[in-house]
Amino acid sequence: MTTILKQILLSGFKWIFICVLIGILSGSASAFFLVALEWVTQYRMHHDWIIWLLPFGGLLVGLSYYYWGESVVKGNNLLLEEYENPKEVIPLKMAPLVLLGTLLTHLFGGSAGREGTAVQMGGAIADQFTRFFNLDHSERKILIILGISAGFASVFGTPLAGAIFALEVLYFSKINFKSVMLSFLVAYAAYFTVEFWQVKHTHYSVPAVPEISLTTLLYVIIIGILSGLAALVFSRSTHFWGSLFSKIKYPPLRPFIGGIILAIAIAGFGFTKFAGLGVPVIVDSFSNPNPWYDFLLKILFTGFTLGAGFKGGEVTPLFFVGATLGSALSLAIPLPIAFLAGLGFVAVFSGATHTPIACTIMGMELFGIEPGIFIAIACTVAYFSSGPVGIYKSQIVKGAKYKLYQRLNSNF
Repeated sequence: MTTILKQILLSGFKWIFICVLIGILSGSASAFFLVALEWVTQYRMHHDWIIWLLPFGGLLVGLSYYYWGESVVKGNNLLLEEYENPKEVIPLKMAPLVLLGTLLTHLFGGSAGREGTAVQMGGAIADQFTRFFNLDHSERKILIILGISAGFASVFGTPLAGAIFALEVLYFSKINFKSVMLSFLVAYAAYFTVEFWQVKHTHYSVPAVPEISLTTLLYVIIIGILSGLAALVFSRSTHFWGSLFSKIKYPPLRPFIGGIILAIAIAGFGFTKFAGLGVPVIVDSFSNPNPWYDFLLKILFTGFTLGAGFKGGEVTPLFFVGATLGSALSLAIPLPIAFLAGLGFVAVFSGATHTPIACTIMGMELFGIEPGIFIAIACTVAYFSSGPVGIYKSQIVKGAKYKLYQRLNSNF
């Protein structure tokens, strides 16, 4: 056996070992997180009065990041920045801080998601292997991909979408074939770890899919455009509230003040359906039409919650926005309500994260292969119609979309 072949085999075994470890650790962290998140959600739903304590929950989140988490406060954006320009290993404390912050946010009724928490836990866990294996910058980039992949795949139960999302959200920048293979391996390792712990994911169904016709395709394009615009409003809303709250010089006061306003709005005016993840509303939107304004209110509450400094993620709220938008459109578009809700579910996500391929795959993992062509069209149209800025400020947008908006800016 030649020296080169030995090196190749050793490298292969090393990365397989790393993938399995990251998958098990990230998957176990996500499993614990999902169980804990379900518990705090159920507690809040059965004790609505706790929403009035949201300002104090926000203060705890703000204080924890101010005194212990200043280096990781950027969250998902830190992962993207470290991938593009590696500097320092992501502190492991990112994982418990975002876990605690997200659970507090959901316990007291903030409107947020969960993917950011799982991705950050996965990224922080994965990056620790930089020291253990003395990896260089190029190999560390692979670790960040693996962390994102494991976190996303495990929290949503979609390993194919998780693997592709980790690659696509970085726009396949300087990604080699090895990264692609390892991303899929770690995604499945994390996914099966959650399955091992017998933690269940929410299931959605699109029982009726229309036949392909020019009329149907036109409706799907319209849904894609509207979903892209909803994604644009969502992203701009989150950035706007973040900029506004940044004017408060003492960071812990941001979620405290924001929590006062949110508690009054959610508990005082009865907007409890917009607290937390909103999964029951998402599930219901596949069978019953939603009011036309539900998706707008979810955008408002989520943007305000995250902009004020609470923790969580954006993806499940994006699912809420898309599903309720599609559900409401069923009153005007003569297509099955579950089909419309499903298209909106993934299309808004596609527009807000610039990841049409991952969202198309996710749609087929969740709803089946049959509506695949419609999902792909809706996600692609939403991707191009959602503007140049998504939910992740540090994400680098390249390719056809970048060129399109660059040309539009030069013309105006």
